[in-house]
Amino acid sequence: MSPTSETAHGGRRLVIVESPAKAKTIKGYLGPGYVVEASVGHIRDLPSGAAEVPEKYTGEVRRLGVDVEHDFQPIYVVNADKRAQVKKLKDLLAESDELFLATDEDREGEAIAWHLQEVLKPKVPVHRMVFHEITKDAIREAVANPRELNQRMVDAQETRRILDRLYGYEVSPVLWKKVMPKLSAGRVQSVATRLVVERERERIAFRSAEYWDLTGTFSTGRTGDASDPSTLVARLAAVDGKRVAQGRDFGADGRLKSEAVLHLDEANARALAAALAETRFSVRSVESKPYRRSPYAPFRTTTLQQEASRKLGFGAKATMQVAQKLYENGFITYMRTDSTVLSDTAVAAARAQVTQLYGADYLPEKPRVYAGKVKNAQEAHEAIRPSGDRFRTPAETGLTGDQFKLYELIWKRTVASQMKDATGNSVTVKIGGTSADGRDAEFSASGKTITFHGFMKAYVEGADDPNAELDDRERRLPQVTEGDALSAEEITADGHATKPPARYTEATLVKELEEREIGRPSTYASIIGTILDRGYVFKKGTALVPSFLSFAVVNLLEKHFGRLVDYDFTARMEDDLDRIARGEAQSVPWLKRFYFGEGEAAGGAADAGNGDGDHLGGLKELVTDLGAIDAREISSFPVGDGIVLRVGRYGAYVERGEREQEGYQKADVPDDLAPDELTVEYAEELLAKPSGDFELGTDPVSGHQIVAKAGRYGPYVTEILPESTPKTGKNAVKPRTASLFKTMSLDTVTLEEALQLMSLPRVVGADAEGVEITAQNGRYGPYLKKGTDSRSLTSEDQLFSITLEEALAIYAQPKQRGRAAAKPPLKELGTDPVSEKPVVVKDGRFGPYVTDGETNATLRTGDSVETITPERGYELLAEKRAKGPAKKTAKKAPAKKTAAKKTAAKKTTAAKKTAAKKTTTAAKTTTTAKKTAAAEPE
Repeated sequence: MSPTSETAHGGRRLVIVESPAKAKTIKGYLGPGYVVEASVGHIRDLPSGAAEVPEKYTGEVRRLGVDVEHDFQPIYVVNADKRAQVKKLKDLLAESDELFLATDEDREGEAIAWHLQEVLKPKVPVHRMVFHEITKDAIREAVANPRELNQRMVDAQETRRILDRLYGYEVSPVLWKKVMPKLSAGRVQSVATRLVVERERERIAFRSAEYWDLTGTFSTGRTGDASDPSTLVARLAAVDGKRVAQGRDFGADGRLKSEAVLHLDEANARALAAALAETRFSVRSVESKPYRRSPYAPFRTTTLQQEASRKLGFGAKATMQVAQKLYENGFITYMRTDSTVLSDTAVAAARAQVTQLYGADYLPEKPRVYAGKVKNAQEAHEAIRPSGDRFRTPAETGLTGDQFKLYELIWKRTVASQMKDATGNSVTVKIGGTSADGRDAEFSASGKTITFHGFMKAYVEGADDPNAELDDRERRLPQVTEGDALSAEEITADGHATKPPARYTEATLVKELEEREIGRPSTYASIIGTILDRGYVFKKGTALVPSFLSFAVVNLLEKHFGRLVDYDFTARMEDDLDRIARGEAQSVPWLKRFYFGEGEAAGGAADAGNGDGDHLGGLKELVTDLGAIDAREISSFPVGDGIVLRVGRYGAYVERGEREQEGYQKADVPDDLAPDELTVEYAEELLAKPSGDFELGTDPVSGHQIVAKAGRYGPYVTEILPESTPKTGKNAVKPRTASLFKTMSLDTVTLEEALQLMSLPRVVGADAEGVEITAQNGRYGPYLKKGTDSRSLTSEDQLFSITLEEALAIYAQPKQRGRAAAKPPLKELGTDPVSEKPVVVKDGRFGPYVTDGETNATLRTGDSVETITPERGYELLAEKRAKGPAKKTAKKAPAKKTAAKKTAAKKTTAAKKTAAKKTTTAAKTTTTAKKTAAAEPE
């Protein structure tokens, strides 16, 4: 008997999903006999620190959360913030007759379902309920046709989780010791960072080459129109039969790859243009070919991320956040998928809309079928498409903002995938003539006309290269035939310079990772988010720029853990994990080879593809010998002329010479400087700027020396206390310190000004009730303070000049809420494609930010008012919208005080002493494990 047929007989069924939003939607599709509750993600995981590990475990298990000596048994603990939810689920289960585990149908979802079953320990029948869209029909069908838990999928996910924990917890501490505290390493995170760093290395090594060619505007002599223009523009292709060099003919070193091409410089190009001024030209050939373009496949996770970046300016993370909301609210199918397959129902829905919206002429005779899935695809999901057996048009959804834009993108792509090809003609015309000095010049022009737009009526894919022509772009040429005479209206010499390889964007990095078969498409958004959050990468516009810190990290990993960041090795690991998921390999032997390097190589990633049977060391062996790692060497990079860039614990800096020796120079490097911009000339500028300590003199009152310094947060003045001054304990004395005013500089500040700055806060006087008024300089500028009442001052000079009367007059005025007057915007960016409102950059309390009047987003590292583009502004707003409003932290109710008896107090004291002894043993382990807590994402 099916579960649904029993519902009519009065049973109560508990359905557990992952998110409250999904629970709310599904509840509306099920009858009164069902209770739908959310687990709110994972309820159980590996411990984040030794304090969470049960006391029975000791040693390495407490640090790793995995018992590597006993078949890599993971230690799972219920997350502290999920204990209340687990209790709620247990209570609901106790009142239920059946349990439906309805988490997502992928490895992660299968693992969550397994953890729920393990923790809840149900004594009632358990069903695994799966669906890939949240519609009434899909949910009811899922209830009627449940399956068993897929233990192979659970094992595969558990293996990944253990692998990532071992990788992160073993390699990250090496980075702490040798580069900087609180860094993290990860199986895919580190490889993604390496890709970005290698691209920057290519840009640093790149040498630009200059090349010239000619552009000719040729006339047929006829009167033209839109369908048959009278002129065409052609580019010089060859001189005396030798092809003219273009950018693709030069290497990264600025030299020609082959001598078989002609490299024109400016002088030769201009001379040739002049010699061709009076030349008679004719059409040498006309080559016409049929043009045909088929529709793009429906979206899968990575192509959706790439296209949302190109068309909407969304980052990968923002795209997935918006898609998650669309899925949970029943608008699209599951958004984490490797498949481009559409179900028969979806194909029928798409074809119906093609006929309805575009006409039968745009519908192919047979439905289009796309290749199933990419390599190592997870499960039998569909492509990402509108949900239901009849697609809602964007206007019918009632969606707004980012959700509307992304739904429209998915809807258009899905419908277009079932339309006819676009057809037309592509034409290449070659034009020749002999110059006055006897040289044969041949020009070439290409055109394209589209006679039937087909699927392009609905959708045209974007391009990563902003200069690339989109598929629907037509270039019409005049109707000419071989031998036709043409006159040159103008021939100009054009200079070009080769460009360095373009930096990755989120879209192109996702594409690169997928093409290299590194990581899983479902995790790319979180991987990119991680390397941005960790400071390994920052954004300039949409480009991903590696920080100098990432150069040091990648340098260390390449030199001492080369196998772990090898692209092929990482891809083979992915293959092995998928073999485990298919039941073709066993988890424990594979983990042993990876971690311990035990036994002979047996193929697969653990032996890096070495099939000769040699023993290879495992991860544990790699991280044991740290003596060979020279921390200074791996964090040092020569700039030139004796200048070296070093990555220190507090950031990057350049230096020249040896410390403690005459002539030594050092200067901090701006955090937002792109590595390829650190030239010798720029480094010289940094070193020439005032830095170090400027001795200003001696304070006549205290006798302490006063110096001015350049700090990471701006210039400041401070006093040098005697060596005998206590620096710790109850009697510790801190030196007086004050930031310089904006109008001051290190090389001009005087002793008198320094002493005046350090005298702040200044007592201005007291009001009629005797409350003291002080003038102070704070993070947000100068202000007055009277008790808890603060009032802003208009200038820093007022700190020393304002009188008591003036201060009282300020306090006599009503306190203004917000700003007295709105500041004009720092920059206007244009109209946001989502909100359709003007976007501007403004100066805020926490620095510059972009806003469309509804959503505000602070500029990040690498962004500046001067360089921010409209697209980058729209992207920041999209990411902020996707996060939703900031969550407010609920205030805890004050704990009730209970009078304690003296006897109980004595027992408590004794118990504390006993507990203290037990705790001491694990203290060191706990400290290490806490540092590692954030060190393990892919």
